[in-house]
Amino acid sequence: MMELLIIQNKIFEVRGLRVMLDFDLAEMYEVKTKVLKQAVKRNISRFPPDFMFELTTQEWDELVTICDHLPETLKYSYVNPTVFTEQGVAMLSSVLRSEKAIEVNIQIIRAFVLLRQYALGYAELNRKLEEFMVETNMQFNDIYQALTELASKKELENKPRNPVGYIRKA
Repeated sequence: MMELLIIQNKIFEVRGLRVMLDFDLAEMYEVKTKVLKQAVKRNISRFPPDFMFELTTQEWDELVTICDHLPETLKYSYVNPTVFTEQGVAMLSSVLRSEKAIEVNIQIIRAFVLLRQYALGYAELNRKLEEFMVETNMQFNDIYQALTELASKKELENKPRNPVGYIRKA
């Protein structure tokens, strides 16, 4: 059984979507990338653009730059990889009808779900952090205002005063 962390490390964000690369999927399904692509081409009607798309050269270059686990042979390939969204990965199980494909797909879908849960958790944490910052800023504003008032009172206290009483000449 494939470990969820390994799968999560193979999920990237491209065009605002979480996707997996064709050669990573082929490796997990234990088939050649060419075989995976042929199966998809035979069933292309199952893979609309929101399920699968080819990376542009710029997107691929950016991904190669940020990703250090890609094999050297793929980094310099003249063919841009195809990527699959969560829905595309789910559709692959119907195209690749092996037991391995079904098993791997279940693990991949779990990884996508887990990432979505993390994202929701981070959004909630971010909201709470922003609330805390607003509350803290309001408290610091009150403290700053009180310190300013104290400093102005202290300034008045330290102001030289006119002497009271008789002045004796020496």
